[in-house]
Amino acid sequence: MSTWQHKDLLGIRELSRADIDLIHETARGFRQVINRPIKKVPSLRGRTVINLFVEPSTRTRASFELAAKRLSADVVQLDGNSSSFTKGESLKDTGRNLEAMHADYIVLRHSAAGASHFLADRLGASIINAGDGAHEHPTQALLDTFTMRERLGDLTGKHVLIVGDILFSRVARSNIWALLKLGAKVTLVGPRTLLPERFTELGENVTVRHELDSVLPEADVIMLLRIQHERQKKAMFPSLGEYISLFGVTPQRFAECRPDTLIMHPGPINRGVELDNALADGANSVVLEQVTNGLAVRMAILYLLGGGNAQELQS
Repeated sequence: MSTWQHKDLLGIRELSRADIDLIHETARGFRQVINRPIKKVPSLRGRTVINLFVEPSTRTRASFELAAKRLSADVVQLDGNSSSFTKGESLKDTGRNLEAMHADYIVLRHSAAGASHFLADRLGASIINAGDGAHEHPTQALLDTFTMRERLGDLTGKHVLIVGDILFSRVARSNIWALLKLGAKVTLVGPRTLLPERFTELGENVTVRHELDSVLPEADVIMLLRIQHERQKKAMFPSLGEYISLFGVTPQRFAECRPDTLIMHPGPINRGVELDNALADGANSVVLEQVTNGLAVRMAILYLLGGGNAQELQS
């Protein structure tokens, strides 16, 4: 097994297949830890993790906080409203001040694409990208692909549909790159306004489709994405009703899928829009498994960035 060689976790594009395998193998060990009666290990005792979330978050923020605490790190939570950003302080100055307080890790969510790269180039602390604009969300892709591998095994040749707002989705971009590195076939499905043909340039195993029904029987996994209204500056389709009729996954539509097709969603789910209630809570849904696996994956990332060794974790 390879060893971790990176100071930061900024995106999936920078990772090798071996890096992804190492994170997943380490996360498998932490899945056992979080299922114990005592869920804490001393791996990061004395280290400080600062969660700097300039954009709102529930799952990712709580997951990173719990992951750091389960590793016995000290954790500080900051958001845009409670930080000096409201007074006009720059990201660079905020980062330098946090590092001057001897922060070991800064977990950053920011509305600007490339914000985590900007900070990583200027600080010695480890920077973890928790989502930067419509660019990347690497830990989401790592937990999504971990969930798929736990359910399906080797992803080589598996067919994953990613359905919805691809254009504005950082989750889609990170998942595409992760899935391609793991040998999967990816079909992107959505209205033309939210899915330009240029996405086929990401790799030869990426297909773009603007009609959902014909590809459903081929899917091993269907990953639904919500409409990113907050990133859109104009209406991208005529009406919500039309979107639901063409791209919403209902029980009637899902009946065309194989019985073992997995349903995934990074959250938050707009129930009754991209995904029907019955399916979101049904037997094929692994949405809550994604959340649980997210904790294990983020523990693995903090552990590896801190110099942890996957073999030691297993012994």
